Amino acid sequence: MSIITLTTDFGTKDHFVGAVKGAIYSKLPEAKIVDITHQISPFNITETAYIIKNSYKSFPKGTIHIIGVDSELSPNNRHIALQLDGHYFICPDNGLICMITKEIKPQKVVEITIHNYVESSFPVLDVFVQVACFISRGGSLDVIGKEIHSHKEMTEIQPKINQEQNRISGGVVYIDNYGNVISNISKKLFTEVGKGRSYTIFAARYTFSKVFSKYSEIVDTGAKDSRPFDGNKLALFNSAGYLEIAIYRSNLKTVGGASTLLGLNYRDTITIEFRHE
Repeated sequence: MSIITLTTDFGTKDHFVGAVKGAIYSKLPEAKIVDITHQISPFNITETAYIIKNSYKSFPKGTIHIIGVDSELSPNNRHIALQLDGHYFICPDNGLICMITKEIKPQKVVEITIHNYVESSFPVLDVFVQVACFISRGGSLDVIGKEIHSHKEMTEIQPKINQEQNRISGGVVYIDNYGNVISNISKKLFTEVGKGRSYTIFAARYTFSKVFSKYSEIVDTGAKDSRPFDGNKLALFNSAGYLEIAIYRSNLKTVGGASTLLGLNYRDTITIEFRHE
């Protein structure tokens, strides 16, 4: 029996998550359901893309991922199912999957046509659950819908490279629970463009000339107490491999996080300029 994961912007106050789980268990009593998160900011596709990209790989091959963010069916927002990197994804065609498909080509993508028979304002419950359970029983994507060879890309998720100016221009795609700000600039891209040159990172009014590999590196080697460094700002490549602007040991209730202290918000620009050599 496949694991079925849930990623939504439903929150936990309302009945939506419980209804979806109940519907899965009604069809598959032995199902294994894992909540990735239900705290996506409402309709935030970029945030969803970041979370899905950095969570799905921890699950075993064959896992089915239901993604319910901005999922209402419309002529501009199809429902799709993908077989990708040994996993299955059931989601709206709104660009949220493109952070993965940019690096890994899907084995198959179909437009879900099962909703021709279901009129629903709650497609995650009435359509996505039905598709997930069908796949879990061994069903083929070909039965779910018609194969398509393109899906929506989100240009705002992709950083831009200006070779003439030796610059990478990216943006904030996610703000985590600590208030740390994550950009769409990967370590791989930084290395490929930078080629070992010195650089300056621009984020709001602040600049950084060094990127750490972990938070604690900001503490002086000889320091006996790390507390004096609490609240210092730093740039690092996080565990997902993306450039992050952080506050060391941030506490949103006292010190504050990078987002609030540095004035960085979703979609704000982060730029790296490399020295000419």
